[in-house]
Amino acid sequence: MDLTRLRVLAAVAREGSVTAAARSLHYAQPSVSHHLARLEAEVGVPLLERHGRGVRLTAAGRLLAARADEILGRVGAARDELDALVSLSAGRVRLAAFPSALATLVPDVVARLAQDHPGLGVGLVEAEPPEALDALRRGAADVALVFEHDRSPVDVEGLRAVPVLAEELFLVRAADDAAPPGGGGSAPGADPVLVDLAPLADAAWIAGCERCRADLVGRCERAGFTPRVAFETDDYVAVQSLVAAGVGVSLLPALALRAHRDPRVRTHALPGAARRVLAVTYGERPSPGAAAVVDGLVRAAG
Repeated sequence: MDLTRLRVLAAVAREGSVTAAARSLHYAQPSVSHHLARLEAEVGVPLLERHGRGVRLTAAGRLLAARADEILGRVGAARDELDALVSLSAGRVRLAAFPSALATLVPDVVARLAQDHPGLGVGLVEAEPPEALDALRRGAADVALVFEHDRSPVDVEGLRAVPVLAEELFLVRAADDAAPPGGGGSAPGADPVLVDLAPLADAAWIAGCERCRADLVGRCERAGFTPRVAFETDDYVAVQSLVAAGVGVSLLPALALRAHRDPRVRTHALPGAARRVLAVTYGERPSPGAAAVVDGLVRAAG
């Protein structure tokens, strides 16, 4: 099976139509249709069927499209392993990372690589963990910097994941709120109090992305209540502004507070609460560029 045709089929599955696939691949639509017809001839079964004015994948088409992403990723990994025989004097490594990491850990890594390996180019893409891992598997990224919570782990099956950071979580509230009850202890950048969430059962909450919301709900339920989520945004600047305005409270990780700290809010460490940050690559032996980025991320976090 031709790799270009597999890439076309994967794009149709991902984008939902031949037209959208052609646009994402920068191909003419007749060229996409031609590749799909040739691929059907190669495998000997129909991959597409008419559906209204468009087409949709058959069961065989869906199966092959799912395998196509894996096949293309494996080919990309093989290319990376061949690149491992080459020095860091040239080439380009692509990093997909979530916003707060791009604003904190990543600039130090890019600056260090530019100093140590001036011939190596670095491409940056902002992406939440699922999108970053998808880009890695499709060969559109060389390193995916992702986070996971206990209740929402990321799927790194078949990938190589290196721990970068155990990122503390903090309750964020307006600076003029009464201090929440808690015991002793402190955390960097936080008020010297470890909070109990139970007294906040009646508060309005501001939730983040789907994974962060699941973690928030889980922590509140373990404290004995279901949170009333009044607002949802994964913009950590907006979260702090909403908190400062007095419309709710929230939980934010350390990198988000390191990237931006609104002086109108207070933060309090949650006892034992953290989310894990991982640097993920494809294949057992990443390319020198990818390995240098991963090593740089670990050092920057340390």
